[in-house]
Amino acid sequence: MKLHSTETQQYQTVSSYDDSGVELNAIRFEQSLIVLPETPPAPWPVTSFDALTTEHFDQIDATRPDVVILGTGARQRFVHPKLTAVLTARRIGVECMDNQAACRTYNILMAEGRKVALALILEPKSA
Repeated sequence: MKLHSTETQQYQTVSSYDDSGVELNAIRFEQSLIVLPETPPAPWPVTSFDALTTEHFDQIDATRPDVVILGTGARQRFVHPKLTAVLTARRIGVECMDNQAACRTYNILMAEGRKVALALILEPKSA
């Protein structure tokens, strides 16, 4: 099938996802990362939802997004407000959802031209 270019091809777009990883523009990632539309994905040193610290959200704040979509893994979990205080103080919204919903929501907001950050927690595979 012939694919036609779209206006979003120059941006970081989630092209697929599953339980162990995500593809951005057909490049696979299996470790936590921060994705913004106009910059290459950045590693995010989060190994699990329970390991989140304020420093992890400081890293997101440095990217200056308008809104953060936090992919919390296989299921939706809500982060404690004290962890996101740096973002809240700057009036940056944080929406928590499972990884699949986070990827879909990121693509929609990115296509609308929003300065959205996808912070995706991808837990390492068990041996």
